[in-house]
Amino acid sequence: MKISDLKLTVVGIPRHTGFVSKHVIVEIMTDEGVTGIGEMSDFSHLPQYSLDVNDLTTVLKTILVGKNPFDISLINKELLSNFPEMMFYYEKGNFVRNGVDAALHDLAGKLLNTSVADFIGGRVKDKIKVCYPIFRHRFMEEVEENLEVVRTRFKQGFDTFRLYVGKNLDADEAFLDGVKSEFGSKVTIKSLDFSHLLDWKQAWQATKRLSKYDFELIESPAPQNDFEGLHHFRLKVDHPISEHVWSFRQLNQMICHDSVDIFNISPIFIGGLTAARKAAAAAEVAGKGCLLGTTQELSIGTAAMAHLGASLTNLNFTSDPTGPELYVSDIVKNPVKYENGYLLVPERDKPGFGMELDWDLIEKYRVPDLSWGSISVHQLQDRTAQTKA
Repeated sequence: MKISDLKLTVVGIPRHTGFVSKHVIVEIMTDEGVTGIGEMSDFSHLPQYSLDVNDLTTVLKTILVGKNPFDISLINKELLSNFPEMMFYYEKGNFVRNGVDAALHDLAGKLLNTSVADFIGGRVKDKIKVCYPIFRHRFMEEVEENLEVVRTRFKQGFDTFRLYVGKNLDADEAFLDGVKSEFGSKVTIKSLDFSHLLDWKQAWQATKRLSKYDFELIESPAPQNDFEGLHHFRLKVDHPISEHVWSFRQLNQMICHDSVDIFNISPIFIGGLTAARKAAAAAEVAGKGCLLGTTQELSIGTAAMAHLGASLTNLNFTSDPTGPELYVSDIVKNPVKYENGYLLVPERDKPGFGMELDWDLIEKYRVPDLSWGSISVHQLQDRTAQTKA
């Protein structure tokens, strides 16, 4: 059995905020007529350069066509040679490797007539606790808008939220005060997410100010790759500290500097399920906790994370994959499901990820390329359609 072809399709799906995120659907075909699907999720991040999809297709075909689809480790090694780790959170090469690796896992599951979770080790859970994101306040008037998001999502069963902070502390405090006053213990704030916007001393000052409110952990309270800063911050606060994993060198340095308590692991940022499983194993060896992060994937990428999380024995903190809830539509016939604040792992009797492409929706949202057009840094940070004056 051999890989016979590869196809990349770009879609632009609007979020409920109006911001359009571009994703690449990956299809890997075999000479036996079976196709695996993956997702290069949400390319609409910094840095503001785009890939040429036609050229990328040619390169990936050169790597993949003729290979045994079960040679996932060897293929990942070659992918890493062509798309190396760059020690950057939103490195596009990691997105590329993730989409291909996901499609290989889906393909392997289909060929073996088993789910990906069972293929990579078996299920230890059938649902994963998740939180809904509240995006960063820049203006005080956004506080009421975000409180309304909490009201709406709480009615839908989401009782845990992740708050992006650091741009307007007055607004952050007003939001946390509003949640506490209106919901009390019925709503949990999982984390304050600084997203590397502040240095560790500034983040510490902000944390001291916001610590009168209840939250479970703190994320990314120092610039990217500032391992010593993370370590200093961690010694100053009582809450556990989480950081995303985007390269194995970075992971190693976080362990060596004892910088964090929790590894935030997402296949999109580390380069696929294969790499994510290695990162989770490293966390377990180092005595660190794990949670599943997100770039806000569509259902294919979210299903991949659900299968990953279902197979991990050390997934011990509330996770983030609620991407499909943030978009106005999807590109599959059977989107992932959420129930009472949990992401449900697709059924065991569905091979691969259990997802089926909806070509009517794909054609509706298909775009020609990954080009940016006019967009600002604030739009990227706030995930809004336009900036405010």
